Amino acid sequence: MKLRTTLTKLAAVIFTGALATGLAVAPAQAAPGEQSLAAVLTADGNGTFDQNWYDYDIVTQAVLGVLAAKPDSNVKLLTDGSVALTAFIPNDRAFRLLAHDLTHKWYSTEKGVFDKLVAKLGIDAIENVLLYHVVPGGPILAKDALQADGAKLATGLPGASITVDVRGKNVPVIVLVDRDRNDANPRVNPWQTDINDGNQQVAHGITRVLRPINL
Repeated sequence: MKLRTTLTKLAAVIFTGALATGLAVAPAQAAPGEQSLAAVLTADGNGTFDQNWYDYDIVTQAVLGVLAAKPDSNVKLLTDGSVALTAFIPNDRAFRLLAHDLTHKWYSTEKGVFDKLVAKLGIDAIENVLLYHVVPGGPILAKDALQADGAKLATGLPGASITVDVRGKNVPVIVLVDRDRNDANPRVNPWQTDINDGNQQVAHGITRVLRPINL
């Protein structure tokens, strides 16, 4: 499936939102570019199910699936590089962990994980989960997040926020506190930060799926 072609044909949407007080974003040194995160994730053929659990095929397929079912969804902001935002993107293993938590079964393929999550949650819940991973405004770089312990970030899901929890001093780790109080919180992967730096849209890889409700 030609994900990049499909995604780039979608109409733009302007999202409004602001970061909570306490998060300092460094001023830009030059006018940011307008390469979208959708273009980045599909540039090298990524987005097709494979055997690598540490890339971002499932989240890419989730975006495509939501937009196919709901073309006017605000998820399409990820295809418009003129809209400033920060996205926290779970790798495929993170979705596998979520599927296991929901079904108590391990799925051996990325497609199996994706199909089970869609069947279990439904497309509306998948949409809400995706929007919960998007912080309008910014972008927030990793160095800024490391200085923002305790900051609450308003997300693309109306009324839902996540909290930045910076742990450790010598080797600090960024943890994102979500609405599920019964499960481990995602951590930002220090080797997958500032994806698409220099543009209006920046992403950071995370180790688990952020949960907008208590599962």
